Amino acid sequence: MRQFLDFEKPVAELENKIDELRQMTDPEGVNIEEETARLSDKAEKHLRTIYAKLTPWQKVQVARHAQRPHTQDYIDALVSDFTPLAGDRLFGDDKAIIGGMGRFDGMPVMVIGTERGSDLETRLRHNFGMARPEGYRKAQRLMALAGRFGLPILTFIDTAGAWPGIDAEQRGQAEAIARSIAACFDAPVPLVATVIGEGGSGGAVALGAGDRVFMLEHAIYSVISPEACASILWRDPKQASTAAETLRLTAQDLQRLGLIDQIIPEPVGGAQRDPQVTMAAVGQAVAGALKELVPLAPQRLKELRREKFLAMGREALH
Repeated sequence: MRQFLDFEKPVAELENKIDELRQMTDPEGVNIEEETARLSDKAEKHLRTIYAKLTPWQKVQVARHAQRPHTQDYIDALVSDFTPLAGDRLFGDDKAIIGGMGRFDGMPVMVIGTERGSDLETRLRHNFGMARPEGYRKAQRLMALAGRFGLPILTFIDTAGAWPGIDAEQRGQAEAIARSIAACFDAPVPLVATVIGEGGSGGAVALGAGDRVFMLEHAIYSVISPEACASILWRDPKQASTAAETLRLTAQDLQRLGLIDQIIPEPVGGAQRDPQVTMAAVGQAVAGALKELVPLAPQRLKELRREKFLAMGREALH
C-alpha cells in the first residue's frame, strides 16, 4: 500500500477515489474507465505541480520516505553474482553497513552501502542504517580488499548519520569514520558514491569521498539533520523547516556549490513511485562514470580524487 506524505494529500484523495471506483461491481450511470482515466490525469497533474516546487523541508521528507528503494534493492537490481562479506575482523559485524563482491554491468566490483531496512524487523536488524565503528571498519576492510584485487568500488549512502550511542563512542566512532574517509582517498581503484536517500553527517561522508559523487533528485546531504540543527540554533526542533532552508542540503544546492558531480532524475513523485526506473537511472549514471574512470592509472585516480576535494576547501575559503 502506497504511503503518502502530508503535502501529497490532494493526490492521496484522488488516488483513493480511483481505488474505490475500481472496486465498484455495479456502478450506476458511471463509466468507470473514463472516470478513472480523468482522475488519474488530474492526480498526475497535481503530482507534477507539487514536485516541481518542493521546499527543502519537503525534500527531506521525500528523502526519508520509507518506500524509497534502499541499498539492498540497488544491489538486487544492479549487481549479479553478489557475495556478501561480513565483519571487521576486530569486533563484529555491523549490519547497518552491507557490502560484498559482485558484477555490475559484467564488471567485477565491490559494493558497500548503508542499509536502513524496509519494515520494523529489518530496521531493527540494520539499526535504521546508523553504523557503529565496526561498520566503518568493515567498510575499510572491503575497500582495502577492492584495492588489492583491482575492483571498482560502488557506495550507496542512505543514513541519518553514525550511531550516537555511548557504546559507539567507547569503540572509537570518530576515529573509525576518519579512517573510512582516508580509505576512500587512498583507494587505488575508481570509487563512485551515490546518495540515494538521506546523507547524514560523518556517517555519510565516511562512504562519500569518491571520484564521482551522485545524488538522486530528491536526496539530501548534510553535516547535521534539520531537527538537530534547529535544536542547537533555536532551541526548538519545530524550526526544522527553517534549518533545512539554511543548510543548503538539497541535491540542487550541492550541485550549485560544486560539492557533487551529478543529479540523477527521479520519477515524478519520487523514487518510491517507480523504484525500477530510479534504480535503472542510477545504474546508467554509475556505468557512465566507470567508463571514464576505469582506464585511469591508480596513482592518477588518487591524485585527481584528492585534488577534487582540496579544491572544495580552497573554494570555501574564498
